[in-house]
Amino acid sequence: MGRCILHIDMDAFFASVEQRDRPELRGKPVVVGSPPDQRGVVCTCSYEARVFGIHSAMPSREAYRRCPEAIFLPPDMARYDEASRKVFEIFERFSPLIEPVSCDEAFIDVTGAHALFGSGESIAKQLRALIHQEVNLAASVGVAHNKFLAKLGSERAKPDGLFVVPNTREGIIRFLGSMKVGNLWGVGKVTSEALVSAGYQKVADIQKADPKKLERLFGASFAQHLMALAFGEDSRAVETDTVEKSISREYTFLTDCSEPEELREVLRGLVVDVGQRVRQHGFYAATGRLKLRWADFKTITRQAPFDVPVCDDFSFRALALKLFNAESLIQPVRLIGFGVTGLTPHPREQLTFFDDARASRAKREKLCHTVDALRAKLGDEKVFRL
Repeated sequence: MGRCILHIDMDAFFASVEQRDRPELRGKPVVVGSPPDQRGVVCTCSYEARVFGIHSAMPSREAYRRCPEAIFLPPDMARYDEASRKVFEIFERFSPLIEPVSCDEAFIDVTGAHALFGSGESIAKQLRALIHQEVNLAASVGVAHNKFLAKLGSERAKPDGLFVVPNTREGIIRFLGSMKVGNLWGVGKVTSEALVSAGYQKVADIQKADPKKLERLFGASFAQHLMALAFGEDSRAVETDTVEKSISREYTFLTDCSEPEELREVLRGLVVDVGQRVRQHGFYAATGRLKLRWADFKTITRQAPFDVPVCDDFSFRALALKLFNAESLIQPVRLIGFGVTGLTPHPREQLTFFDDARASRAKREKLCHTVDALRAKLGDEKVFRL
């Protein structure tokens, strides 16, 4: 019980940034994502839009059907990243033990910060005040002795609130008992339905359950996981060295596409976007991956390794086109995507008697970095792809 973990979740982050920067949008239903006349989904939406049942990952057309007066905006990742950077700088004033979950969500271990900044609740209040004063955005914070409970606390706090989870066993049992089993970490829709079918609708039902029966139904390992969480037990530490596992981009066509050259052109554009992000983060990628979704919604992925980890558009494009050209277009394509995995901050060199390959790769990387700098200065529309 000695640890103190905060879970901070920025409220409706993308939509809140838009409303902050454009006062005329405040108090109105704002949807950030694909426009309603195109195939695509909602990234996030303001609380005014959520009143109509709109939520992230909902098709934009359905969001429009529910709220025709909603204002649809395309994502502006540069502005969101800048706001995120400022928020995380505030986190760093209180503790170096920060685990980013996404650009708008993080765990912070403030156990060692009490002497300087007070209790976990006091630190949470200071964080929220600074985020409001310096970034003009709202954050919800959960305070608890582990990550699982802190996450539930921030969900209870929304919107724009603070919730301190009880830290006694009796208080934790009461706090969790009334929740649905789907609130337990690792319990998805299918498992939740299976639990409900077996008679476990609330967390309290699992707290009272016969462990042997749970083991027969779900296996020993998962049964132990359920029982531990039902009593608020979570030993996971805040991980400060988490690294982005993959970077990818996708494009959904307005109408299904059967033209190979049009598909290749879109794929080249996706490669450039992925390459820029890889270099921006200082990564090298070990593997490239192609994604195709056919008109009937069946999705395939194909991947292959690079000879050595790379970060240049030339290598990414060559592999992307190789994977694409190896596929037969059995149906029109609804969505195409490209991504890279196996990210590392350092390239691993192959042993070779010749320096030609290494020098050639260095030239390609230098050229791509130069083009990135030009795009940043002049804008993407002023710089054509290599």
